[in-house]
Amino acid sequence: MNLSVLIPLVIVYMLIMSYLAYYGYKKTKTEADYLVGGRTINPVVMALSYGATFISTSALVGFGGVSSVYGFGLLWLAFLNIVLGIFVAFALFGTRIRKLSAELNVSTFPSFLGERYDSKFITVFSGIMIFVFMPAYTSIVLIGGGRFLQESLAIDYNVSLILLALIVSIYVITGGLKAVMYTDAFAAIVMLVMMAIFVVITYNAVGGVVSAHNSLTALKGLVPDALVEQGHRGWTSMPEFGSPMWWTLVSTLVMGVGIGVLAQPQLAMRCMTVKDNRALYRSVLVGGIFIFFMTGAVFMIGPISNVYFHNTQGEIAINIAGGNVDLVIPILINELMPNWFVYLFTLTALSAVISTVSSLIHVQSTSFSEDILKKLGVHSLFGNKISLSRLGVIIGMVAAVILAYILPGGVIAQATSFWFGICAAGFLPVLIGGLYWKKSTKEAAVVSMIVGFAVSIIGFLFFHQKEAAAIGLSNALFGKETLLSFPMTHINPLIYALPLSTLVFIVVSLTSKKVEVHQEVNEESAV
Repeated sequence: MNLSVLIPLVIVYMLIMSYLAYYGYKKTKTEADYLVGGRTINPVVMALSYGATFISTSALVGFGGVSSVYGFGLLWLAFLNIVLGIFVAFALFGTRIRKLSAELNVSTFPSFLGERYDSKFITVFSGIMIFVFMPAYTSIVLIGGGRFLQESLAIDYNVSLILLALIVSIYVITGGLKAVMYTDAFAAIVMLVMMAIFVVITYNAVGGVVSAHNSLTALKGLVPDALVEQGHRGWTSMPEFGSPMWWTLVSTLVMGVGIGVLAQPQLAMRCMTVKDNRALYRSVLVGGIFIFFMTGAVFMIGPISNVYFHNTQGEIAINIAGGNVDLVIPILINELMPNWFVYLFTLTALSAVISTVSSLIHVQSTSFSEDILKKLGVHSLFGNKISLSRLGVIIGMVAAVILAYILPGGVIAQATSFWFGICAAGFLPVLIGGLYWKKSTKEAAVVSMIVGFAVSIIGFLFFHQKEAAAIGLSNALFGKETLLSFPMTHINPLIYALPLSTLVFIVVSLTSKKVEVHQEVNEESAV
């Protein structure tokens, strides 16, 4: 690594990001500017910011490495990301979220739900869930960036985490959502160009698309015995139906993230930043192209890395990475790509980390200040010398860094599905009901959210093997890693928590008194 080339490149990159953050800071005059960008963000900027927030190092590094193990079956997640994460999120959910949030005069996801159902409890509870559990997702994004910098630049992992955390904190504290979205958009452009180059060079290195796929199919005999026993049937085939690998791929990686994207607070807030529905419709094409090149590319590169490593070193990717899937993509880049690409992809990794973490920290800080403290009557601390939102940034970032040190290796994809899954079970029925169903009630929303989060968290603590074994609470209380046997040990809690919270929402809505508050607003939004 030629530091005389890299350092000036990083300096130029950071100067551009700093200018955009400063521009956002200068444009931030009101509370609405800080929280939702003044509701005047350009649709292209919104789409790129949404995509950059959605696609973090957890996708580029974590899921890319996971796809090197699971194979092309993970492309189903890319399909759901485009159909649900872009088209449904923008054209269906987004239009109603935008209109209703403006009419209710709300600027955060928890306050949106709380005002829709006229419930202070919903606002505070949602804020607490976000502030308590989102740091787990934020931390794995930091881990992905830290691991990439560690592998590519030979920078100490601890130093990488601290540097990334400081950079993001400065952007969010100074400029609010406008600074976040402007820097996100630039980061997205860098990411898009680099991933397009990456996928082309990777396929070219193994003989082209047809040759690469045929070679990958022929490597079926090299699948480790432990994976074969789990249901692995080769990198170009789906795992055996009903096997442990099949349940993990379908329920956790594909459905857990693919469905959970619809209930992501940091993504739903993007729909509040544009001025009309036409802007959201225009965002669909830009967002769809971006997601295709990001998730589609990395979910193809991951499996194909097995062909490259076998051709050059006689080993499959997971063996080259020493069993840590989070290192597969960084190692591939180091060994396959020319130096100039490693330098530029370093900026891609920085872009992915900064864009996603800045958005997550912004949501955590607003949940802390707007949805928890202010709703509970706390409007200032220490004589109003410290901004509540800025204090939220500091607390959220410190929590994320601490978790980044605690969490084990190879945890990026699992932690992502955990956060996406509990959001889907806790928020999605309430969100859909608030947007589309006139008979939905406050009581139903409260009970559904509690059930969704509770069942999901219990499932991860006591039933789902990966998390239950890592956390160890089940073993400490009951003397065994999980309380139930297969297949429950490999079925993501989303699969049963979401239907249960949905059923509870419907039943309680039909049996409780309808809340008339904001009915006229909801009816207008449904037109």
